[in-house]
Amino acid sequence: MSANRSIKRQFTDLTLPFSPPPSKKPKSGIQFRPFSFFNLALFHSRVTKSRMGNLFSRVFGGTNDESTSCNEERLGFEQYKNLVEAKSDWVVNRKVTDARSVVVESSKRVPVYKRLLEETRRRDGKLSSLELEVKLNEEKIQSLRKAVEEEEEEDQEENLYELFFPLTGEDEEAVYDALYGRDSGKVLVTHENSNIEISKQIIRCLRPGGWLNDEVINLYLELLKEREKREPNKFLNCHFFNTFFYKKLISGKSGYDYKSIKRWTTHKKLGYSLIDCDKIFVPVHKGIHWCLAIINVKNKSFQYLDSLGGTDFKVFEILAKYVMDEFKDKSNIEIDINSWKKEKINGLPMQQNGWDCGMFMLKYIDFLSRGLSLFFSQEHMEYFRKRTAKEILRLRAE
Repeated sequence: MSANRSIKRQFTDLTLPFSPPPSKKPKSGIQFRPFSFFNLALFHSRVTKSRMGNLFSRVFGGTNDESTSCNEERLGFEQYKNLVEAKSDWVVNRKVTDARSVVVESSKRVPVYKRLLEETRRRDGKLSSLELEVKLNEEKIQSLRKAVEEEEEEDQEENLYELFFPLTGEDEEAVYDALYGRDSGKVLVTHENSNIEISKQIIRCLRPGGWLNDEVINLYLELLKEREKREPNKFLNCHFFNTFFYKKLISGKSGYDYKSIKRWTTHKKLGYSLIDCDKIFVPVHKGIHWCLAIINVKNKSFQYLDSLGGTDFKVFEILAKYVMDEFKDKSNIEIDINSWKKEKINGLPMQQNGWDCGMFMLKYIDFLSRGLSLFFSQEHMEYFRKRTAKEILRLRAE
């Protein structure tokens, strides 16, 4: 065993000038061996002089045609080694010089954060101009809104004047005579289209504390329709059912009876179709109390207005059936009535006594047919009674 070890040691010693001693192999990765210029010189000595001369001339910048192996033989190993080290130092120095130039060039470049900052500043200028434009547009919008509000206020003032203008002295005398004068059986006016006669006895329901009757209500609704025809651009396109419509509609054995009122709304009779209306007003009488139901055709909704604050869902069901049957019969249109809303008006003016329900119902219709909100109250009822009497006597609603 000792002899074998000595042989191996001798063999190892012989290889020392040409290669490093054996070392442990790394567990992983690539194993690199050190570069030996001596072995390279021995290898090149076996190659053609011209070829090797050209090769080393390219690497080390030589200009003669002698081979590197010849230089190695003349100079010796130590001189050859010094020459190679000198060339190596030149290469390393050149790389360092290039690296410095790269650093110098990179130092001349504008940092990224500075470029972003400059770009942001340029955009800030654009943003400031946009902010100025937005501000100017907002000022224009505010001025336009102010102008519209002023126009609306003027229109509202005009509407308020139309809705609450005082009666003249002559009108006051005519109304007083109709409500309190003698000869109660005297016929005051007759409406030709509806054939409704109004006597002193009938119109006296407009006295304070009186319950409105069918004749006064129905004639006033006829006058509202005529008002709309006179000024179609000022008022909504509405239909006004009389006080007998809903009574007839629910008079069937099973309650709902469309056939009984089917002929009431023919195009020949009305001159229009209900499906083309904005609103359809339906007076509802509850024995001793008047309410109002509204079919909003354009908005696809139902409304129920009770001056005592009540709600009747049965009325909604009846009118929903009627709308389906009416539109199918007159316009051959089937509608999805389930998509229609059932609404209750918030802030509805309420009566504060037991006799003004009919007057409230008429003023609901009057205001809503104008497209106005209901800005009246109980204190206006005495005036509205006189005004309604005046309009009936003149057969003209204002």
